[in-house]
Amino acid sequence: MQRRHLLRAAGALALLRPDAIDRARAATTGSQRGADDLARDEDFWRDIQSAFTLDRNIINLNNGGVSPSPRVVQEAMRRYLEFSNIAPARTMWVVLEPEIESVRRGLAADFGCDPEEIAITRNASESLETCQLGLDLKAGDEVITTDQDYPRMITTWKQRERRDGIVLKMISFPTPPPSLDDLYERFERAVTPRTRVIHFCHITNLTGQIFPVARICQMARSRGIEAIVDGAHAYAQFPFKHAELDCDYYGTSLHKWLLAPHGTGFLYVRKSKIAKLWPLMAAPEEMTGNIRKFEEIGTHPAANHNAISDALQFHTAIGVERKAARLRYLRTLWTERLTRLPRVSTPTSADPRQSCGIGLLSVEGKDPAALADQLWEKYRILTVAIVHKQFQGLRITPNIYTTAREVETFCEAVEKLVA
Repeated sequence: MQRRHLLRAAGALALLRPDAIDRARAATTGSQRGADDLARDEDFWRDIQSAFTLDRNIINLNNGGVSPSPRVVQEAMRRYLEFSNIAPARTMWVVLEPEIESVRRGLAADFGCDPEEIAITRNASESLETCQLGLDLKAGDEVITTDQDYPRMITTWKQRERRDGIVLKMISFPTPPPSLDDLYERFERAVTPRTRVIHFCHITNLTGQIFPVARICQMARSRGIEAIVDGAHAYAQFPFKHAELDCDYYGTSLHKWLLAPHGTGFLYVRKSKIAKLWPLMAAPEEMTGNIRKFEEIGTHPAANHNAISDALQFHTAIGVERKAARLRYLRTLWTERLTRLPRVSTPTSADPRQSCGIGLLSVEGKDPAALADQLWEKYRILTVAIVHKQFQGLRITPNIYTTAREVETFCEAVEKLVA
C-alpha cells in the first residue's frame, strides 16, 4: 500500500509538469473498467485533480459560469501570449493567427461536423446573438423560447421586439418535467403559422434540465422554422455528436466544461445556412458563404483561441463518458444526502437522460442569497443563488477536480446551516 501511494504521489506531481495531457491519458486509457465504476474511485481521479492550480482552502461548486483551466492550458496560453508580444504585427497576426485552422479542425472532429461549419467565438452569447440578430425577421414574426432560457438571450430577443416588432413567446414547464416527451410537446403546441424561430437550451443553466434536442430541431425543420440551440453548458459536460442533435445552429462556451481559456467558444452553422445568416460585425461580400465571416471582430488575441487545442487534448485524454459519469456521481452524492433533510429538495431530475453535473438545491424558508453568503463566509464554499418564479435555491456545479470529500464537506455545512 505504501508503494502504491508513493507511485500515485509521483504521478500527481508529474501532472504539474507540461506533460499533463500525457499523464492524464496514461491515468485513464490504461483502465478497462467502466465509466460508472471509475466515477467512484478517488485514487483514479486524484491524478487528474492534480493537473489544476487551485486553492484547496476554497471549495468551488460554481463551475457552471466559468471553470479554471488546467495548468497545461494556462502554460500554452502564456506561451502564445509571450510570443505574440515579440512583434505582434508579425508574431500574432502572421505566425499564430493561422493556427486557428487547427483549432477549427479539432473542434469539428470532436463535435462531429465539417470544419467549414465551425466558427471560433469568444463565448456562447456571441455565438447565439450572431444567430438571433443575424436572421432576417419582420414585424409579427414569432419566436418561441422558454422562461428558463439564459437571461442574456431573452434580453436579445426583447431588443428585437422593440426594434423590429417581432413577437417573443416564452413557454413554461414544470421542474423537473414528467418526461422528455412532455418537454417536446410543449414546444409543438406553442407553434403557430407565424412561428419563425424556436430557441432553446440543450441543458439549462438553472436546474440542469436536458432537452430533447433532435426531436425539437426536426419538428422545426419540417415546418420551415429555424431552431437555435444554446449549448453553453452542454458541450464537453456529457457525450454527444452533432448527428445526435441534428441542429442547424449551435452556440457554446469553451471556458465552462472544456476547461479552455476564458473568453472562448464556438458557433456551429449548417453549411446550407451560412450564406443567409448575417454576421454580428460586417464582413466583405465575398465571405457570404464562408463560416469565417462570423470571426470578423477586429483585433483579438491569438493566444486565447490557440490554447483551445490543449484543452481539447486534455478533455479527450480523460474521455467525455468518464467525465459525465464522474459529474453525475458527484451530483448524486449531495442530492441523495441532503434531500433526506426536512424542507430540502431539488427540482433537478435524477433521470440520467435529463441531467448530468448541474443541480439545484432548494431549502424551504431559506433565502438562497443569504445561504450562499453563509456558505462562503463560514466555510469558504462557493455556490450561486438562483431565483426563478417557479423555484429558487443554490446551483451546485462540481467539476472533475472536485473531490468526494469536498462534496461531503459541503453537505456537512448545509446540514448545520439548515439545522
